[in-house]
Amino acid sequence: MDIRTLTPSISVSPQVAIEDIKSIAEAGFKTVICNRPNGESEDQPNLALIEAECQKLGLTYVSQPVISGNISDQDIDAFDQFLASAQTPIFAFCRTGTRCTMLWGMAEGSRQPAEKIIEAAANAGYDLNGIKARIEARRK
Repeated sequence: MDIRTLTPSISVSPQVAIEDIKSIAEAGFKTVICNRPNGESEDQPNLALIEAECQKLGLTYVSQPVISGNISDQDIDAFDQFLASAQTPIFAFCRTGTRCTMLWGMAEGSRQPAEKIIEAAANAGYDLNGIKARIEARRK
């Protein structure tokens, strides 16, 4: 498992296995957000089994399937609502962690400058320079 911290309240990761959920709970995470559609790839674990394991261990599980490369403003708004209402810390995952990081970065764009968001993502190993304009557009 490859957990990458964006802020003290949210970390992201590439795809997790069912066996990883116990470690996620033991690490103190309270909410798990999945940004992958079920069946996105043949090697992907069944997300219903991951959800069941989260529930068994007392973690809140949120499914927000987003198609890679097709993040809408509605997706960003929904992710932002999850961030605002979820018990923290939050663990979000997708195929590589990039989609979750992009969702976080664009949602966070309404609260802080794009440069800070891009730097936090870079520190976690993700390059958000390609969506800088979308991050800046979220600024109110």
